[in-house]
Amino acid sequence: MIHPQALVDPKARLAEDVTIGAFALIGADVEIGAGTEIDAHAVVEGPTVIGRNNHVFPYVSVGLAPQDKKYAGEPTRLVIGDDNTIREFCTVNRGTAQDRGKTTIGDDNWIMAYVHIAHDCVIANHTILANNVTMGGHVHIDDWAILGGFTKIHQFCRLGAHCFTQMDCGIAKDVPPYVMAAGMPARARGINSEGLARRDFTRADIRIIKDAYRLLYRSGLRLAEAREALEERAAKEPALAPFVEFFKASERSIIR
Repeated sequence: MIHPQALVDPKARLAEDVTIGAFALIGADVEIGAGTEIDAHAVVEGPTVIGRNNHVFPYVSVGLAPQDKKYAGEPTRLVIGDDNTIREFCTVNRGTAQDRGKTTIGDDNWIMAYVHIAHDCVIANHTILANNVTMGGHVHIDDWAILGGFTKIHQFCRLGAHCFTQMDCGIAKDVPPYVMAAGMPARARGINSEGLARRDFTRADIRIIKDAYRLLYRSGLRLAEAREALEERAAKEPALAPFVEFFKASERSIIR
């Protein structure tokens, strides 16, 4: 399953059915799980762990040193879960010692061509990152987020579960769960109701989420007051729980 013209370091640990294409380079301290395919000309350096049934397309570069001038060769890591697709020319860097020391990609993510995932980013599960999405370091993307092509994300930003960014969106503050963002700089443009319907949210839940959006963006309340009101509602409405968890972790304020 390893092409004779691939370069695989003897210290790399590969499951028996891993496929490595021609001219791919697999470095030391790389672990690749069962069923994963690494296509021609891809580069995987370590320390990196890649799980099961991933497909890494040609000319992808993952696990190389972070683009951070403070990086001084510390043994940081990249960890990729299962069932991910990483398309052509994507770059994913390892973490830095100044943060958690690890860049993480979860499971079942669809990462399109030319996406850049910088050091210490956390990509959760079931996300879609369209072509040329670019993020600075320390960005967190929660489950089921969909990012439109050429979305640009400032370092340390957090994007909540089920959010949606339109094409060529500039994110400099956090995007709450369920919210659609558009523009440069990004502004809130309603909720991702179509995406929620596709994921079997009930009409009642979508209505509750819309009401929460109005409270957050159209009530005239200060952010702290709106957050307090959402916490009270979430005690009775489970669909609003992601708002509560998101605001606990948010550090950059939110798009308004």
